[in-house]
Amino acid sequence: MSTKPTAQQQLTEIVLPGKVEPEGLQLRHGPVPAPGPGQVLVTVEATGVSFAEQQMRRGRYFDQPAFPFVPGYDLVGRVTAVGPGAPQALEGQRVAALTKIGGWASHVVLDAEDAVPVPEGLSAAEAETAIQNGVTAWQMLHRKARVRRGQTVLVHGANGGVGTLLVQLALAAGVRVIGTASARHHEALRAQGVEPVDYRTENIPARVRELAPGGVDAVFDHVGGRSIDDSWRLLARGGTLVSYGSASTLDGEGPKMRPFLKLLGRIWVLQALPNGRRAYFYNLWAGKAYAPKGFRRRLRADLTQVLDGLRRGEIHATIAAELPLAKAAEALRLAESRSVAGKVVLVP
Repeated sequence: MSTKPTAQQQLTEIVLPGKVEPEGLQLRHGPVPAPGPGQVLVTVEATGVSFAEQQMRRGRYFDQPAFPFVPGYDLVGRVTAVGPGAPQALEGQRVAALTKIGGWASHVVLDAEDAVPVPEGLSAAEAETAIQNGVTAWQMLHRKARVRRGQTVLVHGANGGVGTLLVQLALAAGVRVIGTASARHHEALRAQGVEPVDYRTENIPARVRELAPGGVDAVFDHVGGRSIDDSWRLLARGGTLVSYGSASTLDGEGPKMRPFLKLLGRIWVLQALPNGRRAYFYNLWAGKAYAPKGFRRRLRADLTQVLDGLRRGEIHATIAAELPLAKAAEALRLAESRSVAGKVVLVP
């Protein structure tokens, strides 16, 4: 077994105590945990701020745990201790992991099976941008929409965390991309080869029809609400709508499951229409509870594809900002401002 953490080390983590403004996050210290059987201890080098944390602090993420808890959807770090039965070869390796919660900490214990090696040549922050966002984008493009070279897709929120990776992976696959974003991001999107649409000032359906009169082959919609019906109508025959969020209801009131169930119900109705189009609600965690081996196999394969593409330069990391863990409130505020492109990264 590897060397245990020294007494001088201390666990630092950010606690979400309840429905609070970002400044209500709490900094907590404690002893560094030890890995149990089949587990590893990861000293975290980078963790991200995602839309999920923005929902969680409002109590709006559909399956979040009860308050208080440590948020943090994904992380990158070094394995610094290995528990009984876990592969000794993992010690010292830089790994990436999806956690859903718990990542906003200096040290995290993981099941060894959930640790995916990070290729040499990538910084921790670069790799961090591609975990949740990269796997989500890859699976929606290649497992759900099954895009092909020469097709046309519409990406809502093309400057966001997931949208940025969707754009890059689609362009790398030889796909034409139309992307919605506010005007300040249009120059950067054009430089990548995206045809931008201003969601604030333009009629999105009308503008997209001008750009793609025959319809688009896939729409990736994180907005939810009324946007779903517009996205559906923009599809060409044989096209695919992939819904993966409900940003339009972020500040809504009432039961947190209501927007999700309404969205899921709408997707089911669209799926049943006999018009040659397909609709899916994408859930990154689908299958983990009832088929964990298959879930882990797909996750490892897809994350490896994304990280290798990042290493080769086929896609690039878009880091909106890097802030220390102690400034998690500032990082969350920045991510929620919608003023930045890419992902806000916390560096413990």
